[in-house]
Order: sequence, then C-alpha cells, then structure tokens
Amino acid sequence: MNHLLVINPNTSTHVSALLQRHVQAAAGAGVVVRTVTARFGAPYIACEASYAVAAHATLDAWAAALADGAPAPGAVLVGCFGDPGLFALRECSPVPVTGLAEAAFAAAARHGRFGIVTGGERWRPMLQRLAQALGHGEWLAGIHTVAPTGAQLAADPAAAQRLLAQACRDAARQMQLQAVILGGAGLAGMAAAIQPEVDVPVIDSVMAGAHEALHALAPAPRRERPGCDVPWAGVSSELTALGLPTPG
Repeated sequence: MNHLLVINPNTSTHVSALLQRHVQAAAGAGVVVRTVTARFGAPYIACEASYAVAAHATLDAWAAALADGAPAPGAVLVGCFGDPGLFALRECSPVPVTGLAEAAFAAAARHGRFGIVTGGERWRPMLQRLAQALGHGEWLAGIHTVAPTGAQLAADPAAAQRLLAQACRDAARQMQLQAVILGGAGLAGMAAAIQPEVDVPVIDSVMAGAHEALHALAPAPRRERPGCDVPWAGVSSELTALGLPTPG
C-alpha cells in the first residue's frame, strides 16, 4: 500500500492536522498519508445526533476524496474514536476500512479484559453499542468518562494529561483491567506520555488505527469498485455519482 486515506468525521481542522502528523509518523516515508476533513457536521462529535450526521459526513468525505484526482488509497481509516460510518463505508469501499475504535478494541483485547478512558459522558452508550457490534463486548469491562469533552481535553494538553493519567490508573485498579484504551483522535500521542504512570498497557487509539490500516488487518473488501447500492437524492454530487442511477 502506497497511499492511506484518513477521514476526520468532524469539522475540526486542528484534529485533522493532529491525525495527519501522528499517522504519517507511524506510516514512515514509504506511505503517503492523506487526511481529509468532513465538509459538514459538528466541530467535535459528542452526542448521538452529531454521531449520526458524522456517519453521512464520512461517506461524503470519502466520495469527495475519490473524485478529486488524488491517487486511489490502498486503505481507509475513519479518524474518530467511535468510527461513525464504518460499516457503511466498508460496504461501499473496494479497499479495507477500519476505525480508531475498532482497531483499539482489537489491540486491547489481545491483552485480555480492557477498559476505555475518554472524554464526554454521552460517549458511553455509543461505545458500548459499538463494542458489542464488533464482537468485543465480552472483553470490555467498562468505560470511564471524564467530564471534559474530547475537544476540551485537546485544547489543554497539560491539564488533560494529568486528568487522564489519574483516570487510567483508577480504571485499571477499579475494573481489574489488563489494558486501558485512551480513546479520542484529539488525544493522539498522550498514551505514550502517561504510560509510565499506569501499571497496564495504555492503548493509543490513533496509533492502533494506524497500525491496523497500514498492515491491512481490517476485513477484506467485498467489491472491486467503489459504489453505493442505492440511487441517492439530495446528497453531494460526488456521493450521488457513486450510487445507482435514479429510476425513470
């Protein structure tokens, strides 16, 4: 694989820049990483409504990236811990697709029982649902959310590091974990910084996503060409072009 497409499903360009920097560093010089940002939606996904819109925005960003003349990617990474649009994009893509949460769940489960530390209380049911859907429900011991949202944590890295280190220690002790996931695109790089303060492995969701995408560990695609199996109405021209012809 020579090209990896990373999709930021929210509209925050600073998160896209963070993803680009960390995923490109993981990929090395032999892979071109291209990060694109959702063209609509929330600045930072933090509730069911913003998550639902982000799934559409993920598909739209993917279609736009394929249409702009850049080299076709060999894999796609959904750059949000929660993976909005993962299953839909996997259905439409001719190359492997994974997300930060899916990859982090798999990495953590290799150690045994794992927990999640992330920002924003309303992420709890969404992540529990995703873990069940991906077959990791039995390994997920619990989810520890801190009061600040991911956006607020990313805005003050020093304070976030102190808060998240304590949260990881508490989660590991209280839930008797074998690993803890530090989940969030905006928290890329923080796991390595707090690892010395935590007695179990701390999984960086961005690094886990990069590893899975770069090593083609996601399920194999089921189609040879990009496409959506419905006739679209009212979506972007790029997404419309990937759908079926409109009847009549």
